[in-house]
Amino acid sequence: MSDELRMPDDSLNEDESSKETGENVSETEDTASQKEKETKKEEPKWYVVHTYSGYENKVKANIEKIIENRGMQDQIHEVCVPMQEVVEIKNGQRKVVQRKVFPGYVLLKMYINKEAYVDSWYVVRNTRGVTSFVGPGSEPVPLTDEEVRAMGIENYTQTFDFEIDDHVRVISGPFVDFEGVISEINPSKKTVIVRLSMLGRETPAEFDYKQIEKVI
Repeated sequence: MSDELRMPDDSLNEDESSKETGENVSETEDTASQKEKETKKEEPKWYVVHTYSGYENKVKANIEKIIENRGMQDQIHEVCVPMQEVVEIKNGQRKVVQRKVFPGYVLLKMYINKEAYVDSWYVVRNTRGVTSFVGPGSEPVPLTDEEVRAMGIENYTQTFDFEIDDHVRVISGPFVDFEGVISEINPSKKTVIVRLSMLGRETPAEFDYKQIEKVI
């Protein structure tokens, strides 16, 4: 009795190869899609926290210190207590004073990320002087673009387009008209360190964003 010899079915191998190739292509597409989603990171949103009366500036300073100490500049981009100038008349004299636009509130441009190792929501919520986020059930809800425009929030924040090694001139303060190069930038404090050229030597000095301008 002889055994029959069967030749391998090439069509089956081709089908399996095709299937594997298809799966690989699918996996590659999924990976690319995932990377694309990760690349398209959302912009930070404006949130509002309620504070104890008179604690607005203290809360702002505390949060900025936490941002710096914990290296959270990528999560909390800006802390703002909007101010405006108003004229007061006392004893017949006019005086210009600074008043809070939204007393009892601090505005933050940030990402709410409860999955991060350092939770931005938790950090802000537990800052001394903060009572809650503004939102249903004290849950943080970002302001809409329409609300941001209506409240004029962007008008109260400082724009900053300086970079390390930029040549700048001091436009206010005791070092007015001195020039130098930016060596450090602190976004949370909105300050820069400038190496000023003084008496043939470079002297580092700290300035607020508003105190300098680019030398073109």
